[in-house]
Amino acid sequence: MKYLIASDIHGSAYYCKKLVDIYEKEHADRLMLLGDLLYHGPRNDLPKEYDPKRVIEMLNALKDSILCVRGNCDTEVDQMVLDFPILADYAVLAAGDRLIYLTHGHIYNEKNLPPLKDGDILLCGHTHISKCEEHESFVYMNPGSVSIPKGGTKNGYMTLENGEFEWKDLDMNVICKHKI
Repeated sequence: MKYLIASDIHGSAYYCKKLVDIYEKEHADRLMLLGDLLYHGPRNDLPKEYDPKRVIEMLNALKDSILCVRGNCDTEVDQMVLDFPILADYAVLAAGDRLIYLTHGHIYNEKNLPPLKDGDILLCGHTHISKCEEHESFVYMNPGSVSIPKGGTKNGYMTLENGEFEWKDLDMNVICKHKI
């Protein structure tokens, strides 16, 4: 099973289209979205081609392939127009003897941990900064932002296949890898 993991589209039709094209080129089985799909948020500038209605159309076309968690900019109104669940605060994915805890990052994050066991992975968006950091008892991972990267990182996403995470830019170039 191959997963494509992305976060923080923030209503950019331009970057959502790139993401959908990449999803097809990567031949991923599932698209895992870590929140902040439609609204740009009060702290961000408008992303390129801000058009939430087009983003809705593109994502709804993939509704049977999407696993999504709620970001701090996602609301019940967004759920009314999206054809897949977006309001769960977290999801859990089994990866061998570890769990991958998926959440946006505004509630649970490196400083406020969910219930993790040794070796588990905390996978968040929210900061718009791609990152992989091994802590004493868990691994923190962030794909960064598809549309509004921060901290000098690139617009990007991650894949997970055969126990290996890869961070990639939107040209599908591998930036770094992490084996679990």
